[in-house]
Amino acid sequence: MAHIAPDGMPVLSAGRHRLHLGGACFMEYASYLAGERWSDHPRCTDGTLALLARGVNDLVPDEDRGDLVRLIPSVVGLVDDDGAIATAVAVTAAVHALPIANETRQRALAAGLLSIDVMLLRREDAQTAELRDRIADALELVPHATRWARDFQRRLGTRLSRRAEARLTDQLVETALLGIATACVPDPSRRLRALLAEAIDVALATRPVTTPPTPAPAQRIPASGPTALAR
Repeated sequence: MAHIAPDGMPVLSAGRHRLHLGGACFMEYASYLAGERWSDHPRCTDGTLALLARGVNDLVPDEDRGDLVRLIPSVVGLVDDDGAIATAVAVTAAVHALPIANETRQRALAAGLLSIDVMLLRREDAQTAELRDRIADALELVPHATRWARDFQRRLGTRLSRRAEARLTDQLVETALLGIATACVPDPSRRLRALLAEAIDVALATRPVTTPPTPAPAQRIPASGPTALAR
């Protein structure tokens, strides 16, 4: 879908940018809408959700990227203090990728979901139960990868360090993105765009935006750098 940006606004493109003539990535646009300093890592959005958005932005082809513009305002203000958004987004990404990723990535995703499931045992709320059900349903679709992941977990144990737990959600998102982008399925771009849309909906259900985004003040929009999944 073609996207025509408003006058003075950059067009979505892959990679990190310093000048508006080089375009803007999804999260740089979000930083502008939030009135923050120009950045692809703005404070206005949960870090794991922002990682997913940057990855989808970079992995979809140019002709499809404009379809993402409508989603950008939705991520402004989606932050929390307890990691609930990051966990929900990571589970959503892994569930999308698990049935279609190659064997190596399936195993990694299954192991990651099992670890997330252990972490969720510490929480008691309706969303936790829903996430655990999604994990269980997804793992049933890939019994061989799940069996490998359970054996792996038994050998290494289920307890993760705090540092490992903090990194787990981002690792799941990175693996899921590459799993979908390289899968032997029709139209992986459509799947990536659908994943981002669902992840935003899940994040909104987890932590609704309390302050609606306001128009950004006039600012100088900071040349394209190399495209990278995790920038």
